Amino acid sequence: MNVVVTGGAGFIGANLCRWLTAGRTDHHVTALDDLSTGSTANLDGVAAEFVEGSVLDARLLDDVISSADAVVHLAARPSVPRSLTDPVASHEANATGTVRVLEACRRRGVHVIAASSSSVYGDSAELPKHEALPTIPLSPYAASKVATEAYTLAYGAAYRLPVLVLRFFNVYGPLQSPAHAYAAVVPAFIDAMLRGRPVTIFGDGLQTRDFTYVGTVVRVLADAVEHSVCCRGPVNLAFGNHVSLRQLVERLTAVVGSPPREIRHEAARAGDVRDSQAADGLLRRLFPDVTPEPLDTGLAETVRWFRRLPGYVPDPRTSDAGYGVAGAGAAAAPDGPPDQEPAGPPPEA
Repeated sequence: MNVVVTGGAGFIGANLCRWLTAGRTDHHVTALDDLSTGSTANLDGVAAEFVEGSVLDARLLDDVISSADAVVHLAARPSVPRSLTDPVASHEANATGTVRVLEACRRRGVHVIAASSSSVYGDSAELPKHEALPTIPLSPYAASKVATEAYTLAYGAAYRLPVLVLRFFNVYGPLQSPAHAYAAVVPAFIDAMLRGRPVTIFGDGLQTRDFTYVGTVVRVLADAVEHSVCCRGPVNLAFGNHVSLRQLVERLTAVVGSPPREIRHEAARAGDVRDSQAADGLLRRLFPDVTPEPLDTGLAETVRWFRRLPGYVPDPRTSDAGYGVAGAGAAAAPDGPPDQEPAGPPPEA
C-alpha cells in the first residue's frame, strides 16, 4: 500500500509515518512537508520517503499522489493566535491547500483522510460536543477548518471520492515541541516544570480540554488507512476526557515528581473556547478495536521522551528506553514542530 502523509514531518505526521513503517515491508510511505513547522529530525530512523514541498503546489501534488492508495492530509497552518495575526495565510494553507489535495486525489479516486479541529464547535455550552452540533468558528483558524471539512465532504458527495474527516481535539505526546511561540499546552507545561520555570496559564485555569495521546491518534489514522474507513459526516477523534488546566498541572506534578516553581495567570485570549469534550460514540462505532491511552500513562510517556532530549535532566527512576508511540526510540531535536498553541494557554485542538 502506498500512503502519502501531508505534513508528514510534523508532530502527528511523523508519528504516523513511524507507525506505518515500523517493522513493515508492505507500506511505502511518502511524507510531504514544506518544513514551515515540521522538522526532518522528526523522521530520523523512519523508513519513509521525504518530499519537501507545499500542498499549494498542484504539480508536486499530482506527482506525489500519482501512485497513492491513500492520503492522510495533516498539513496545515496551526494556531488560533497566528490566524488572528494573518488570517489570509491560514486560509491559503488550510482551505486552499485542502482543495489542492482533493483535486489531486479526485483525478485518481484516492482515499482521503483529512484532519479537522474541535475548534469548529466554537464556544457552544453543550457537552460533550457531538458531530450534529452547528459549527460556530471563533477564529480564522477555526473557519479554515470548517472549510477543510466542507470541501472534503463535498468532494466525497459530488465525485464519489472515498473520504473521512476527523476532528482532532487536544493531541499531545512525543515529538511535540515547546520551543516555539505557538507551542501546545502540554509540552509548554512540561518544559516549564522540568526547567524549574513558572507555568503560565491564560485565564483562570478552569477551562477544560479533551486530551488525546498521539499514539491513540495514529492508531486510528492507520486503521482508517488500512481498512479504507469512510463517513459522510465529520467524526470526533477524542474519547470524552474532561480535564481542566489546573487538573493538568496536578497530573503533571505527579508524573514529574515535583510541583511547578510558580503558576502565573494572564488574561484569557481572543478565540479561545472555554470547554471542550468530545462525544465519542461515532468514533467507537467506526473504530471498535481502538482503546485510548489513559491520560496519566500518556503524560508519563511524554515526560519520559522530554527527559531524553538534550538540555533536560533524566529521571533516575526511569530507564532510557524509547518512547512508546510506535515502538521506536528516535527523538526529535528540541526545536521540532509545534502543533497548536502558544506556550501556556489552553490549546484549540
